[in-house]
Amino acid sequence: MDLFDRSAPLDKSIGPSAFAPKPGAAEGFRELVGQIGREVAAPMTAALERVNAFATSGRIDRAGLRELREEIECARRLALSAQQISRFASGRLRQNPERLSLTQTLRDALAQRSRETASRGIDLRQDLKPAEIIIDASMWSALLQSVLDWSFEHARSHIEFRIDIKSWPVHARLGCRFAYIPADELPSQNAQGAQRLDTVPWQLLHRLSQALGLVVRRDDKDGNTHLTLEFPHTVNEGVATLAALQFDESGAAGPNSQPMVGRHVLVITSRRETRNGVRDTLRSMGLMVDYVGSIDEARQFCEGGLPHAIIFESALAGENFRKLRAEWTREVPALAFIEIAEQGRELEVSDIGGQRTSRIGRDVIAGALPSALMFELSKGG
Repeated sequence: MDLFDRSAPLDKSIGPSAFAPKPGAAEGFRELVGQIGREVAAPMTAALERVNAFATSGRIDRAGLRELREEIECARRLALSAQQISRFASGRLRQNPERLSLTQTLRDALAQRSRETASRGIDLRQDLKPAEIIIDASMWSALLQSVLDWSFEHARSHIEFRIDIKSWPVHARLGCRFAYIPADELPSQNAQGAQRLDTVPWQLLHRLSQALGLVVRRDDKDGNTHLTLEFPHTVNEGVATLAALQFDESGAAGPNSQPMVGRHVLVITSRRETRNGVRDTLRSMGLMVDYVGSIDEARQFCEGGLPHAIIFESALAGENFRKLRAEWTREVPALAFIEIAEQGRELEVSDIGGQRTSRIGRDVIAGALPSALMFELSKGG
């Protein structure tokens, strides 16, 4: 059984220091670097073998192409997790706590990735009581995504999510329980058991939890694991606890330098110059960005899961796009849309028929796109 129990004092400077190596801990960070290398190399090696087979035969079927994409996507997610660990360890990020609904943010995150769970054959079970917390929104979003990455990676059937309130002290708790070894494979695989769970997404999850001052517990037994995140800064029946009030009133130590780290953006553009302008602008923002050249490609791409934001050229926003947007929005109401128009200088926001769109001109992508993304993603929570 592995049991992790971590908490941190009420101190805004804990964010970076929870990631940075302490005296005598250099060996642990060397091991982490080695682990990242091994975990990224495994899917990339499989992908390279598949590409070599394709080069030799000149043929690749649809199943092989899907597996190739999954292998590359796995490596990219691992690299992004490593990138986030590096960014949070840099000391440039400062927490800016605010009041959030723990329940609603979890529901939104699960809805946003519902297509992914369906494609993986994972059944989600939810028992979510209302709970509000005081926390840095961007770091909480990154942590929540790492919880989902980690659990989706290892769950063999269903995942149970639970939110409740501990009576004393009054702390909200988020629980995640799943089986990582099928019952028919026990006890043969139970010896290596919990070690398979200590992947790079877990390393990010654990470090982010520490940085946010959460209590982390993980109980691994008989091929099942139960993760609990406990939130000391909980709002109790409309009144924040003393610790939450102190945390909220102390003010942020500085601006959040990576407000969108870990978010996923899909860019729909048929023009190379537009794509290059967007790529250059977003490169340093900690985002995971994909590009497609048409609405049909966007539809196919999103079959496996929806992003957090969609950037699209106005020339492609015809009837097919409007129908597709309505379908996506029904599934994930918080999905953000940013239009790149032929004309226009500053950020403009329109709301037509309940569909909000931020619009910027092609000539001001470098200056206006970061603000538009920050505005839309902050609205989405």
